[in-house]
Amino acid sequence: MDHPDIALAIDLGASGGRVIAAELRGDQILLKDVHRFENSPMQIGNRLLWNLLTLWKEVETGLGKAVEEYRDHIVSLGVDTWGVDYVLLDRNDDLVGPSFCYRDPRTRGLMDRAFQEISREEIFQETGIQFMEINTLYQLYSMRVEKSPILDIADRFLMIPDFFHWMLTGEKVNEFTNASTTQMLQPGGGGWSQKVLDRLEIPSKLFRTPVQPGHSLGPVRSSIRNRIGLTEKANTIVPATHDTGAAVLAVPASGFAETQPNWCYISSGTWSLMGVELSEPRLNAKCSELNFTNEGGANGSVRLLKNIAGLWPLQQCRASWQRRGKPYDWTTLATLATEAKPLHHWLDVQHPSLVAPEDMLDAVLAYMKNTGQATPNTDGAIARAILEGLAMRYRICLGMLEDLLGYRLDTIHIVGGGVRNQLLCQMTADACNRTVVAGPVEATALGNVISQMLALGRFENVAQAREWMRQSSSIEVYQPRRSADWDAALARMQPHL
Repeated sequence: MDHPDIALAIDLGASGGRVIAAELRGDQILLKDVHRFENSPMQIGNRLLWNLLTLWKEVETGLGKAVEEYRDHIVSLGVDTWGVDYVLLDRNDDLVGPSFCYRDPRTRGLMDRAFQEISREEIFQETGIQFMEINTLYQLYSMRVEKSPILDIADRFLMIPDFFHWMLTGEKVNEFTNASTTQMLQPGGGGWSQKVLDRLEIPSKLFRTPVQPGHSLGPVRSSIRNRIGLTEKANTIVPATHDTGAAVLAVPASGFAETQPNWCYISSGTWSLMGVELSEPRLNAKCSELNFTNEGGANGSVRLLKNIAGLWPLQQCRASWQRRGKPYDWTTLATLATEAKPLHHWLDVQHPSLVAPEDMLDAVLAYMKNTGQATPNTDGAIARAILEGLAMRYRICLGMLEDLLGYRLDTIHIVGGGVRNQLLCQMTADACNRTVVAGPVEATALGNVISQMLALGRFENVAQAREWMRQSSSIEVYQPRRSADWDAALARMQPHL
């Protein structure tokens, strides 16, 4: 079978990874999963760590499968992953220490200690980034607090996609969109903040000036090419390597990086990230007060957004039910939730007790007991409460976002895996009283591919790529209904938020 040129998106998430082949055919970008694999952190002693070497083996397996199918039609490849986590190399390019998972507890309570060295206000002005204990800044600072020798041994800092690009090519670069999640990078395309690094005794020699999406790293290492049969024709192109940065690039909206966009987005998966795409960062006091973040986007844009818990509590409840002999699939859970009584229970998906409990189902039921609620009498009622709690967080975040911008947003674009949950999409329209445009599901992979194709000249600009998204993607529109019921539910929840 003859193929047009193929771009490979290596898309690594906190719960699984994929190698995806993309071809531009007619007026469509066609995606095909070449290899899919699981990912989860491992408990090693007191630490929660990523098994990056097993992930690398899976990536190599996926590349081998792609070569078997597409041969020399593969013209480019690039990696995107989650944010904030990293790898350290020494001067011999050996790994220094493990790759910590952002849910590792070593950063608990560490922000307040960091604020004794540099104020919260100074950090925000230097970086424009939302304050979260999982941020790379506090992960690295924890090594100073613990008197770890790792920072003194290390020579280079690579974020997770940077690490995989180095494994592929031997080139060590820091990519801009992911680097912006660290809370160490100056906003609006500036370099690393020397003030923040110095105050928290993080060596500046670890970092290099970030490269922008579209940067070429050249062919894959010859040792890998020879092993799997990949040709030198395949160019490694750095995409928007932060998965949200990639997903936002694939939002099927009109316009790009406008001064006053009339739409916002929710990148929906294990985490939800809700915000707007702007041309300039917002560094005022209100942005800091509302704890929004100015992350770097593709092609010089800014993603003004807030992190929300996402589908993590439901994913972990599903695992809890499986351990109890109830192997629900996602379709069954959605059906059970649909059958449950609306807005009968409430759950704050942002509550600290739900961040990383030993058993999520126990934690959810304990939350309901502690807030004076009756115990849900069905698993569907629990699932529904989680989804409604997430939709309510979207409503709260929308209010903050509009307060920050000073005007009303008309449309919410939802992209990512959460698009498959039609109940959640309708809940979001109802809770927010806005039109919801849901799709594409594969936004992260598509955004990765768009970065590659922009670099290859297949698209002239982001606006043209988004026009393709509107024409070729599966998109559903949800109109709000029964929003008054959500007003009353928010009033009941408010004392507990």
